[in-house]
Amino acid sequence: MAARLFLFDDPVARDWLPFSLTRPAGELLFGTLTLRARAERAWGLTCEGHLAGEALLGFEEPGAPPCVAPEAIGTEGDRLLVSGRFACDGGGGFAAPTVLTCESSPVGAWIPHGAALPPSLLSGRWPRWPRAAVEGMLLESPWRLMSANGDRIRADARDLPGDEPPRGAHRVGTGRIAVGEGATVEPGVVFDTTNGPVILAAGARVRAPCRIAGPAYVGPGSVVLGGALEDVSVGPACKVRGEVESSVLAGFANKAHDGFLGHSVLGRWVNLGAMTANSDLKNTYGPVRARAGGRETGTGLTKAGCLLGDHVRTGIGTLLNTGAVVGAGSSLFGGGMAPGDVPPFSWGGRRGLAEYDIGRFLETAARVMARRGVDLTAGMRRLYRRAFADTAALRSGGAPT
Repeated sequence: MAARLFLFDDPVARDWLPFSLTRPAGELLFGTLTLRARAERAWGLTCEGHLAGEALLGFEEPGAPPCVAPEAIGTEGDRLLVSGRFACDGGGGFAAPTVLTCESSPVGAWIPHGAALPPSLLSGRWPRWPRAAVEGMLLESPWRLMSANGDRIRADARDLPGDEPPRGAHRVGTGRIAVGEGATVEPGVVFDTTNGPVILAAGARVRAPCRIAGPAYVGPGSVVLGGALEDVSVGPACKVRGEVESSVLAGFANKAHDGFLGHSVLGRWVNLGAMTANSDLKNTYGPVRARAGGRETGTGLTKAGCLLGDHVRTGIGTLLNTGAVVGAGSSLFGGGMAPGDVPPFSWGGRRGLAEYDIGRFLETAARVMARRGVDLTAGMRRLYRRAFADTAALRSGGAPT
């Protein structure tokens, strides 16, 4: 019997705002794969579920496993638990209970058939079991998803065959170009591979005029409508135009207009209005600090743009300051500089924020998703209502429940 794979979010991953409110860490894009798909590839197993806490029970997404309660692990079969914020590059099987480590930090556990899951493991307290090293990278924050993304694309490209540029396109540099089945590129597109590969997944489309500089990944079914992209990962079913630099778009994003997006991470179903732009560098050139959930933290970076949660929407001319964090389900409009710490399910902009009516949010989200052939399931509706209730205090200036 094959081992059973589960991903879990430890206390650090559960604080990955704004994303952890509505999705497990393993369903974020890093390089050319989600962290969950990366673990599946490394171990040769299909993930059965995410252990990400009661708040994310009901999480459902096409192609992704659900969030489950710890009881789902049971005692049947060998079970492999891997941290959702661990970018796994390889591992093996073990005969005895084992804590898996990467550079001395625990990143998972092997639990043999019949052994119970130690309850302390999910709270970050590891049992005193033998330890074994595995290859990969443990990500400490969502900002690290962005800052390490280019190197991850370069590593992913080593497993891909190199292709000649499509007819009419132009290559600069000698780096790898990989074009998936059914991907189309209009004449005149420039692929600059000087600093890294350019990877187009199956069904991706690139319209001219456009320049894509590696390391860059454009996901399945995504459309680049024109502009300049450099050091980016674009997830599935996105529409992208304008200047995008050093950013990760998890999927189903709509940036179909001009405007700058730099050193940022976007959740799924984000829609950026025309001329939405962000700052990714302070005038002092100093380190960037960010506020999320009412708490200020250091990003450890000189260049840090914005983090936008799932289903964030911006109106025409919205400006996002350096280190801005916008909570899931928020709608910003009215132009000008938006607040730097926008609580989830907010409605407004530079003149002030109000609470977004949850019924109206769900109605809009369902309509947006239906346009891409995706249903807003009953489980996700319950999850969003729970997230809305749990963050009510943030919208009134207090602490979350």
